[in-house]
Amino acid sequence: MSAPPSRGLAAGPCGRHAAGWALPLRPPLCIACTLGTLRDGGASLVRKKHALSRLRDALAWQALPVIQLLALDERVCASLVGTLFGMCHSVEDNDAQDQFIEVLVQLVAELKSEQYLHCILDESQKELSKATTMRGSLPIFTLLGKLADTIPVFADILVVKHSNLVDHLPLGLMYPNEGVKAAVCYLYGKLYSSPVGTERLSAHFEEKLCGLFLNTLGHAQTKELQVNCLGLLKELLKSDHFVSILMNNSRTEEESENSDFSEGENPLPLVLKKLLLTRDEMLQAASSHCVAAVLVHSPSRYASAFIHADVPEFLFECLLCNSEILIWSVYCCLLLLTEERLFFSKCHTVYGIESLVRSLQDVLQLNNVELQKQGLLLFTEILKRQPVEITLFTNRGVCLDAIDVLMKTVDCPVLEVVVEAVKAVAAFLRKDHLSSPPVPYEKLQELLEVVLKRCADLSPPQSSKKHAGDLLFPVSQSLSRVSQRQGQLLLNTLESFRSACRLAVEFQTDPMAQENAFTAPGSESKETLSNFSEFLLRICDSLCIPMVMNYLERAVSSSVMEVFISALNTLFTVVPNMRIKFSKKLASSSFIRLTLELKARFCSREMSELLQKALPQLNYTVAESLLLLAENPEAFSLDQSLCSHQHCFILLSYFAYTLGDRFVPEAELFLAIRNFLLSAQDRGDCPPPYILRAVLYLLAICQDKGKGLDSRSLCTIRRILDNLPDLGLVYVHCPLLLEFFLRYPELMGRFGHQVLQLWFSWEDCNQTRTEGAGFGMSDQLNSANPLLPILKSNSSILLILLDLVCSSPVEVAQKVLVTLRTFLERNEDALVCDLLRSRFLQILQQLLEPAHFAEPAIPGAAAEQGHEGAGQHRLQAASPSNLCGKCRPRDTDLLQPSLNFLYWSLHQTTPCSQQRAVAVLLSNVCLLELLQKVLECTWTRSFPSEPAYLSPEDALLCSGWLLAASLVIYQHRYNAEVHQTLTLDLTEVLNAVIFRKKKPILLLVSIMQFLRAVLRQNFSSSLLVIVIQNTAQRATQPQPSLLEDAALHPFAMQQVFSLLISLQNLLVHVYLQKDLLLSQAVVACLETLLEYLYVKNQDVALHVASQPWHRFLLLTLLNGGQKSVLQPDILRLVTLFVRYQSSNVISQKEISLILREAAEANLPELPEATSRALHLFLRQVQSSHCQMEAVEAGTIRTLLEHLSGQRSTCAKHQDIVYPFAGQKPLIGGARVVEQQSPLLSTDSSFSPWTGGRGHSQVTFGEREGLTYVPNSAFVYF
Repeated sequence: MSAPPSRGLAAGPCGRHAAGWALPLRPPLCIACTLGTLRDGGASLVRKKHALSRLRDALAWQALPVIQLLALDERVCASLVGTLFGMCHSVEDNDAQDQFIEVLVQLVAELKSEQYLHCILDESQKELSKATTMRGSLPIFTLLGKLADTIPVFADILVVKHSNLVDHLPLGLMYPNEGVKAAVCYLYGKLYSSPVGTERLSAHFEEKLCGLFLNTLGHAQTKELQVNCLGLLKELLKSDHFVSILMNNSRTEEESENSDFSEGENPLPLVLKKLLLTRDEMLQAASSHCVAAVLVHSPSRYASAFIHADVPEFLFECLLCNSEILIWSVYCCLLLLTEERLFFSKCHTVYGIESLVRSLQDVLQLNNVELQKQGLLLFTEILKRQPVEITLFTNRGVCLDAIDVLMKTVDCPVLEVVVEAVKAVAAFLRKDHLSSPPVPYEKLQELLEVVLKRCADLSPPQSSKKHAGDLLFPVSQSLSRVSQRQGQLLLNTLESFRSACRLAVEFQTDPMAQENAFTAPGSESKETLSNFSEFLLRICDSLCIPMVMNYLERAVSSSVMEVFISALNTLFTVVPNMRIKFSKKLASSSFIRLTLELKARFCSREMSELLQKALPQLNYTVAESLLLLAENPEAFSLDQSLCSHQHCFILLSYFAYTLGDRFVPEAELFLAIRNFLLSAQDRGDCPPPYILRAVLYLLAICQDKGKGLDSRSLCTIRRILDNLPDLGLVYVHCPLLLEFFLRYPELMGRFGHQVLQLWFSWEDCNQTRTEGAGFGMSDQLNSANPLLPILKSNSSILLILLDLVCSSPVEVAQKVLVTLRTFLERNEDALVCDLLRSRFLQILQQLLEPAHFAEPAIPGAAAEQGHEGAGQHRLQAASPSNLCGKCRPRDTDLLQPSLNFLYWSLHQTTPCSQQRAVAVLLSNVCLLELLQKVLECTWTRSFPSEPAYLSPEDALLCSGWLLAASLVIYQHRYNAEVHQTLTLDLTEVLNAVIFRKKKPILLLVSIMQFLRAVLRQNFSSSLLVIVIQNTAQRATQPQPSLLEDAALHPFAMQQVFSLLISLQNLLVHVYLQKDLLLSQAVVACLETLLEYLYVKNQDVALHVASQPWHRFLLLTLLNGGQKSVLQPDILRLVTLFVRYQSSNVISQKEISLILREAAEANLPELPEATSRALHLFLRQVQSSHCQMEAVEAGTIRTLLEHLSGQRSTCAKHQDIVYPFAGQKPLIGGARVVEQQSPLLSTDSSFSPWTGGRGHSQVTFGEREGLTYVPNSAFVYF
């Protein structure tokens, strides 16, 4: 080792090295000896620790001499750094390791040279690469973490120039040692605290770290690891991108096998909830802080995950602690959660309100003003946002404790706390908060008296006129702030008094609130509504009026006077028998004169006077006018010039925009209006209604040109509108204003109901319903169109519309229902239908009263959305069936959609629910009697022509026949009890098909479906009474006249041939017309008819199947202009003839033609229905005894192999058809809706029609005793 040049060659105190290596410590320290000891492999660990301790002291107390000495020779310095680094990971003693790491960090930090940082990082990379276990890497991770903590640039250097080191960190999190994991998490936290690290490691987090980190945090056991994980999480939650990744990270099935969390769950809320349960206040505070850090990014996006994980429940429990930090964090979390309605609907506030009240009691004993304000703010938001239908104070004792807390906070000496407390009082005085008897009237009187006296005791505000000295002394600014707070306190106090007056009026209609029901007999109670009402009058006379009059002598505020006059107006209703006395009192106090002055100033002709006075003075450019809106005038000042100019410019912009003149750019005007509202909120002022109307209109018009409103702006708008007695004062009938209110959840949740009711009310005022118009042509629907795209983008609005159906006048409710029905027809969304299904049934049950009986839109809307999912309500058909039972056949508007809904209820449900639904319908005698009348209308109705649109009467007949067929099927399947039978004339049913005249196509399909249903059961249904030649007989009691007729009873041979000929003619007609729906129904009816004949008399069946005109029918279809014989109907018909061995109908030539064309076809491109029909044809030919060549037999085998593999991977879909009155038919007069097959019955006897949209097809199956008989088809509505 070389000596320092400046020290000479004299021996130092150690006697071995030059004196220049010695440091003036006691005893002296030789740097050369220290380095030698550390590098000496034979030196004991005790000597090395002693030398290291001396070096640490030197760096702590005399760092500059040490650094200056080492800087003389870089080799010595590098050697010392290298030695310390080597000792860090080679020494096994933990204390020694900590000392080496501490000294090395101190040394490198004092050297302030990046070359040593690069040296350490290079050596760290080498050691981590050759390390056999992660446990040996613990010192390196610890060293890197402490370097990142001590040296700010270290993290940037690591992620930029030594990024390969980061790849070793995930391995440390996977190692089963929590010490290693804690060191890695600490290092990660320091890396992500750097902006450069956050940017460079973004992909690393998403691809490697996210899931691993959440698993580590979820299973952490030691406090060290828990704290370090939370520290890392805190850094990650500063980035919106990382929050989105963490909150969208759900457990997959593989991850959930070895995890405490279920598949699909988001682990972060559950992990934070787990930490809240630790009873460690530090961990609880950190956990709640992380919850708040997530929510602050977007409560609407992330709050629901924490609410579903029951995090609020444990947050409320944490309030019962002594840690101010923890309480503050919990207050912040809960305050953010109040912005989500689910927080209230899950009743978290109901269970947590007691904890909150107790927490406020404890916080009042502290000197932490900010904590008191935060707690009161949370209490106020809960009181204001709690839904009316959910009682907050279920325990009267908690309600009384809340009143005590409010009285104590109002007496607080800090004015800011008092202002928040009085806000809470105003929110507390709600009927639903105090509806649990007995109402504590005496406590309420005490509370109001405390509030009013506290406000009256404050010194009146000083005049806000400016003096010359104000420019030199800032005292006027503090006086202005005090004046603002006092004015805000007065406003809040009057709000509380007005709430109490409204409360008294609302209790007048509640018998339970009139008197205390728990008063002993014969005794007189003071807890009565009349005493409370008289108290309001007295307190108004003694405190409220003098206080306001005194205030008005020095300042004028429109918002204060608006609330005050509103409260006085309500007082006239509180005690009606004292109106005259109260009026005289107001007159004697010069109140009438004051009111007239205020009216002249604020209300009457205010707008015109404002424009006349201020418009000539508005000598500003557009840019200056926009800046003017953000100016903040002196609060409660008599000088209103600035406010007048602001209001005048807003009105000028409003009139210009209504006339189409955009003289101000939308984006700039939007920002200026937002700043104007924030300024008004800051000074506690509320613009008059006509200004608010203009402000809201301009915001709505300019919304798309500017950025969205932030939470502060939305909160300001909500608070200003909350002070209005009626939202109609600021409403403008404009689609953009409607979209503005429904765009933001904060506004929609508070004002959506009122805005939508105003929207429909205005629409109804201008337009009337056109009864005779077609459904798609109604003027009402055209006027409602602006709402439809809004509904599509925000389905939660639908719940508000459903509420309007029950709570609005009949005219508004009808318009809402028409809008809902139109929306559901155009937007088939399964999630939306799941949302609405149960609500429709509940509304229908509520409206099943004489006053609401003529509402056809609800069953129609329910039928529109019912097909989207299985019926989760097991008896969902009960209400519509009862509704149908009250109808008459001519009530088509109500009856037809109701029958459709019953049809859906039968088919779109689970077997268990299906059985119960069948029992419900069959037990409804009125429904079956009505169905009987509907079916009989088929014989009496005339069909002059084939309409382009399915009329309501024809649609009703279709629904009736299909519902009857369904009841026949499912009564037989479940052997359900029959309370009322259906009587039908078989001759009439057959004639409806044989002599079809001009019947609508869908009606023919429906009757044939019914005919197939009874044929399947051999006319033996317990639900049916078959009438033959006007004689009612059971199907089980035949009276044969001929041998063939006896075998086919109740059919006659002549009827069989007539029906057969009619079906053939119909098949030729509709096949040439390309009407696939009816052609499939005809083929299916032929199949079922031959099945029936085969069961009854095989000779007759074979005779009918081999009739020569079948050959003519087949040739007509084969030569009917089709480009290919590979058509589903042709293949099914050929399969039918092959099955019944009709060699005179189908020859080997036709079979060979089909085989040849099938071999040349591209099988994967064939429609699913065609593939299915071809597969069954080939199986039928293969199983028959047809003579064919070996080549054709091989072709059949090859085709079957390809089709079998194709069918095994093909997804099954159902085309569900139902009549829709007034709608142009998509397929033969029917509407087709694609369905997933698991929703439908899988019974082998009745397979649904399947296929792609636009070409419904028939499924085939097997039946006992007959090989490959075509299965029955069924039309679903």
